[in-house]
Amino acid sequence: MLDIFRGLKNLIKVSHIHIDSSVFRLHYSITVMILLAFSLIVTTRQYVGNPIDCIHTKDIPEDVLNTYCWIHSTYTIHSAHLKKVGFEVPHPGVDRAPRDEADKKYVKYYQWVCFCLFFQAILFYVPRWLWKNWEAGKIHALMMDLDVGICSEVEKKQKKKLLLDYLVDNLKHHNWWAYRYFFCETLALANVVGQMFLMNTFFDGAFLTFGFDVIAFAERDQEERIDPMIYIFPRMTKCTFNKFGTSGEVEKHDALCILPLNVVNEKIYIFLWFWFLILGFLTALVLLYRLIIILSPRMRAYLLYIRFRLINREVINTIVRKSKMGDWFLFYMLGQNVDSIIFKEVMHELGKKLGHTGKDFMDA
Repeated sequence: MLDIFRGLKNLIKVSHIHIDSSVFRLHYSITVMILLAFSLIVTTRQYVGNPIDCIHTKDIPEDVLNTYCWIHSTYTIHSAHLKKVGFEVPHPGVDRAPRDEADKKYVKYYQWVCFCLFFQAILFYVPRWLWKNWEAGKIHALMMDLDVGICSEVEKKQKKKLLLDYLVDNLKHHNWWAYRYFFCETLALANVVGQMFLMNTFFDGAFLTFGFDVIAFAERDQEERIDPMIYIFPRMTKCTFNKFGTSGEVEKHDALCILPLNVVNEKIYIFLWFWFLILGFLTALVLLYRLIIILSPRMRAYLLYIRFRLINREVINTIVRKSKMGDWFLFYMLGQNVDSIIFKEVMHELGKKLGHTGKDFMDA
């Protein structure tokens, strides 16, 4: 088990080649590692030890009752959550069998939590997988080890010329490449939002407001409040087992079951609720930033200037005016990976080739 968790560290290794944003890396690196770790924790608790323990009678073997209630799910009573524990009911959500079947709240999800978390981790990696295939090693190929900055002048001059020739020859041909990355960021946001609704369906419509309910629970009077974590993740539930009696009649056995696994599940999902909310908010801000970049050449020039201050501002203005948004994205990515001095020299040479004379300014 420890070896498996050590293997997860590979997901958070920071590559020296940056082909995406830090927020995008949170999706396929940190979030995937968190979900896989949670899946392993739940799997370990589920298959090592007893994930469910039911109070049984001598008529039914303990293993049979536990297995039956685990497979066929257990239930709580809606109305019992409003009753006083220790006086009207023995445990939250546990009461006499109701006359109305609709008052029963079946707890069916716990067998599938480990698989659901693993599936969610795969979904979070999909945008990264798409972008890695579409990017196809372009940044790494154009870098040509110019990120080191320590090489012979002849080698440096040759590599700078190759990079410059590529940028000149392929100017205005990188829009589709950049838009595919923006699509992957949009897909990452859609994935976060979609997974919130997926988990809401998984928990019978109780997950979307789960975090807000937990916060509100702490502010209410103890006599009036229902713990949302116990409501969604009950620790004590009921299970009905039917079997034939000695005379051939159907006998109903009502069992009380303990779900210790739900103590872990509730902590996992309250964390995921807040994490997904923060991740979705950050990704939405990034997409707003991308929209501004697409619509505003002036903003593109300003961002290059504040990120790469060694480059002459008029040179940046010339380059941005005579290139397209996709070229800007490529320049920005290259600037993050190539040595700052070498990148400055390449940009100045590119500015000269594009007609910079030292008097160019951005159009008003």
